[in-house]
Amino acid sequence: MVAAIKTFLRLESASGILLIAAALLAMLLANSPLSHYYDLLLDTPVEVRIGALQIAKPLLLWINDGLMALFFFIVGLELKREILEGELGSARAIALPAFAAIGGMALPALIYILVNGHDPVALQGWAIPTATDIAFALAVLTLLGDRVPLALKTFLVSLAIFDDIGAIVIIAIFYTSNISAISLITAAVCMTALALLNRGNVYRLTPYIFFGLVMWVAVLKSGVHATLAGVFLAMFIPLAREPESGRSPLKELEHDLHGLVAFVILPIFAFANSGLNVSAMGIDEMLHPVTIGIALGLFIGKQLGVFTFAWLAVKMGLAKLPKNVDWSLIYGVSLLCGIGFTMSLFIGSLAFESSGNNLLFDERLGIILASSLSAICGYIWLKKSLK
Repeated sequence: MVAAIKTFLRLESASGILLIAAALLAMLLANSPLSHYYDLLLDTPVEVRIGALQIAKPLLLWINDGLMALFFFIVGLELKREILEGELGSARAIALPAFAAIGGMALPALIYILVNGHDPVALQGWAIPTATDIAFALAVLTLLGDRVPLALKTFLVSLAIFDDIGAIVIIAIFYTSNISAISLITAAVCMTALALLNRGNVYRLTPYIFFGLVMWVAVLKSGVHATLAGVFLAMFIPLAREPESGRSPLKELEHDLHGLVAFVILPIFAFANSGLNVSAMGIDEMLHPVTIGIALGLFIGKQLGVFTFAWLAVKMGLAKLPKNVDWSLIYGVSLLCGIGFTMSLFIGSLAFESSGNNLLFDERLGIILASSLSAICGYIWLKKSLK
């Protein structure tokens, strides 16, 4: 178990470094003479047609709706495995990261609402500062070397899993529109077929992938965000080992896809969504309520919410601190939780891409400022706290 966690952490931290490079490249292109080509690339129309069925979207939305569905699929696989046989299988073990994650979502949302409650359009972005980017946060922890206790990294990973669950619920409930009953019925039929495959102990992945693709198209056409299809599919992939070969389809898929998601899909997403042109940025953009709400929510709300709720869970006897971890280290991780980046950018695109208002600039500016400040402060704090 310890070896598996170490392997996972090495993979995620390396992905975080690649994410930073992709984001910086996007920023450079967006603020260079090549910015027109950067925008042209993301606006490139991509169309798939089979008979009367047509999916036509710009490249940016294929990345956000298609590639990110694979990211959510991996999240779903990890979640199922952790619940059934991992760190989240014990109520006592999950209490501390669960409480911390709740605080880390509730307080940032409250701060954003207090800043933007007067503007119904801006209020659509209330969920943006509730997210934590696990790849970036682990990349910062890795820079501190072997002094970081494994229990502290495990706490951060577990917290991020609950954070992802919260993001999935938020997207499913609050960021859906123009619901299509026929598409939802089609998705429900696919889920029924997947459940029958699972109950029938079918271990071949081909039928799961087939019904998963059909379900993704149905969810895409339904008005519910298509990335949720990845989570639904993951719940039906068998974790048990096949009697003949001894292979676990879930673990096999998780192993095969983790590198693709960590080193290809997430960097592509960061590159496509981080191109912020700051050449014309002035004081109005810096002080825009959306920018301030996101920045305060991520940098102030995250650290206070995570640390306070973790402290309350321990004081109420519902949880205990991990071995070799003190409150100073918990606070350092709370600071790192303010790195929202990937998921915050994703939720921001859902909140504002169809609002008719140009708030994406202010959303990205707030995310980048707060995430950078959280990473720097978290690194400095932990460097001083670690013996």
